[in-house]
Amino acid sequence: MEATLTIPKKILARQHEITADYLKAIDKHLDDVMNNRVPDMYEIRDFADAMHIHPTHLSNTIKLTTGKHPCFFFEEKIMEIAKALLQENRISVAQIAGRLTFDPSNFTKFFKRFEGITPKQYREQWLMKTLNLDL
Repeated sequence: MEATLTIPKKILARQHEITADYLKAIDKHLDDVMNNRVPDMYEIRDFADAMHIHPTHLSNTIKLTTGKHPCFFFEEKIMEIAKALLQENRISVAQIAGRLTFDPSNFTKFFKRFEGITPKQYREQWLMKTLNLDL
């Protein structure tokens, strides 16, 4: 006979609670970054500290609950903000990098790793697409 492991509902509920709390913490932190209320970008251990859990437990729980590493969600939100700022076309790529606590070179590398093109190329493509839609 095979033994089956059943996870108590209380533990499953806590995993989802931790995941939801982490996602809310990302949003709050990025809002704080964008509004100059904090000087630096958090790391996973900073989120774990704020949530009063061990960083490994946070990482393992997020991975178990979502199938993705915690950095995925953080980086995805950063990319959403970066794209929105690039689309507004009001501030330079270097200024966007600074607002997101990157130096311009690292921001370009970060952006290109996720989008496949540089922030400048993204802005140019978006502007061209917008102009073509308006014609």
